[in-house]
Amino acid sequence: MSQFTPVLDVAYLPPGQGAEVTVGGQVVALFNVNGTFHALAGRCPHGGGPLGRGFVDGTQVSCPWHNWTFDVTTGENVARVDLKVARHAVKVEDGRVWVHLG
Repeated sequence: MSQFTPVLDVAYLPPGQGAEVTVGGQVVALFNVNGTFHALAGRCPHGGGPLGRGFVDGTQVSCPWHNWTFDVTTGENVARVDLKVARHAVKVEDGRVWVHLG
């Protein structure tokens, strides 16, 4: 996919929350951290848990299945920085959040 895709209205995802969206058939975890949006691969590498449904605390999200925790700004696991989930480019235009998988 070589372009940004609109995924939801900004108002739908308040600060401190996460959501699951689908882009090009892939599940993406989207987070609002103090008005700045971040997108990660939607599945935890440990057991495939839904990161977009995880527990958000500041810039960290914990997988709801086994509590593996990732920094949403970098995709790095907080216990092992060598373990990452993919990050995706995000932009906000006209009140909508757009994600690019490229």
